Amino acid sequence: MKKGLLIFLSVLSVLSVAQVGGPTTYRFLEIPMPARAAALGGNSMCIWGDDINLYYSNPALLHKGCVKQVALNYNNYIADMNFGNVAYAHHVDKIGTFAGGIQFFDYGKFDRRDEYDVNEGTFRAADYSLNLTFARRLKDTSFSFGATLKTIYSHYDVYRSFGNAVDLGITWANKNGFTASAVIKNVGVIWKPYDKTNDTIKLPVTTQIGFSYKVKKAPFRLIFVYDNLRKWDLTYTSLIAEPEETTLFGEKPKEKTKWQNFSDDVKKGGDKLGRHMIFGLEVLLTKNFNIRVGYNYRLHKEMMLPDKRTASGLTFGFGFKINRFGLSYGYQKYSINGVSSTIGITTHLGAYTKRVRTPEAETPVQ
Repeated sequence: MKKGLLIFLSVLSVLSVAQVGGPTTYRFLEIPMPARAAALGGNSMCIWGDDINLYYSNPALLHKGCVKQVALNYNNYIADMNFGNVAYAHHVDKIGTFAGGIQFFDYGKFDRRDEYDVNEGTFRAADYSLNLTFARRLKDTSFSFGATLKTIYSHYDVYRSFGNAVDLGITWANKNGFTASAVIKNVGVIWKPYDKTNDTIKLPVTTQIGFSYKVKKAPFRLIFVYDNLRKWDLTYTSLIAEPEETTLFGEKPKEKTKWQNFSDDVKKGGDKLGRHMIFGLEVLLTKNFNIRVGYNYRLHKEMMLPDKRTASGLTFGFGFKINRFGLSYGYQKYSINGVSSTIGITTHLGAYTKRVRTPEAETPVQ
């Protein structure tokens, strides 16, 4: 136990050195492509199971129980925009488990017009990432590690960009239903920027830790993710923020007391802390059917309206299996009229086998 904790903390210290700040590109890499992740607040990086979709949030979650699975997730977003991914896993004895996949975000077709509003045809815009993942379990331990290499291509009309990024993750999962994970995502380089005169754009690097616990003798899995370890303040100045209060005659209000200033500081600190947190809950009604609920406080704060209460940040969905086929659905509430629905389909290409979920016995059993 002490050895395992030392390994986990050592890896966490390495992950925490990622650089943050400044303008970023390839933001589509931050979108929760799988329906299961979308239903759990946007992240599923700390759930151990036999679902190939889990490796998208954390490559260390890929293991032998995911072999020969094919997953397809699709979201018909807003207007003619759509995004999704497809993935396949294969295991090589004495080496590890591999997965290959591609994710995309298609922004649709746009009219090209000059400065005189003359129509000059149309153009398209899209982002793509070809992902190759390797994962392996450390011998005689409950630890697994994994890495994903992303080859990214983006085009907006005549502008093209090309780059590479890497995700690194580690997971500790025991037979008592507790899982702890740490991951760093999108560390890499932009080989060809959209504009050669601007080389300050960075990739959207993020570091995360997460924990999940399957409650004993109860059909619940509790999930907690702490996002953006390196950057404390994730707030921003809203363009529609309320103006500074004034009196009837335009005078500024009286200075606040020390207690009022302290109370405001506590509220601001709580708001900053909450923007790092994602909560999820899976209700495991049966072995083949579950309900998922999540809450993303940062999404709620960034999408809320100042004069109306909305359910932004709230997510939910479900998943069920029939033999070798699985169906998942994820719903995310962005604003009053903005919602996102993701549908995922998973199938097993080999002979149907019963899956083992614990890390101590990852291999399928007949």
